[in-house]
Amino acid sequence: MALDKEKVNSRIIYHGLKRCFDIIAASFGLLILSPLLITIALMIKREDHGPVFYKQIRVSKDGRKFKMYKFRSMFVNADQMLDELKEKNDVEGPMFKMKDDPRITKIGHFIRKHSLDELPQFINVIKGDMSLVGPRPPLPSEVEEYSAYDKQRLYVIPGCTGLWQVTKRNEVGFNGMVQLDIEYIKKAGLGLDLWILLKTVEIVIKPNESY
Repeated sequence: MALDKEKVNSRIIYHGLKRCFDIIAASFGLLILSPLLITIALMIKREDHGPVFYKQIRVSKDGRKFKMYKFRSMFVNADQMLDELKEKNDVEGPMFKMKDDPRITKIGHFIRKHSLDELPQFINVIKGDMSLVGPRPPLPSEVEEYSAYDKQRLYVIPGCTGLWQVTKRNEVGFNGMVQLDIEYIKKAGLGLDLWILLKTVEIVIKPNESY
């Protein structure tokens, strides 16, 4: 399934409405969830006295790089341990996921299970780096391994959640994720975005064994 990039970019009204909704919803989310955000921050700080937030360079639309924010769910030296764990990757292709990742902290297991580590990405949404709904933002090292087909994921702004996350997150590998992302881009609309957001809320309350 190949996408027409020009056709994707021509949906000016949809992208404009989506941007307005993103700003309003993300701003409201930060406000209404502020007690939860403060509680999580205090729990992370109390566990090992390390930084509360984790900042990582990710790739947005058309290859533009940005700094993505998350609550830190791993030990401070987690990035240095990655090379030692790559052979234990549970996913084929240019993406690393490990079910029993030894780098995850105690509070990290909880906030990752309920996707609460992603909440600081509301800041990225307000800044315009991300949308509430879209493909998962990849690492630059992952994009370096992308085929021309895979790069179609970069036709749109990445999201905090997406079709892959709320459907077959742990059932498919990298290629399956790409197919779902392309399916989303092809069918994207405010109705589909709202459905994905509602499914995301459901998964936060009742986790789908994400890791």
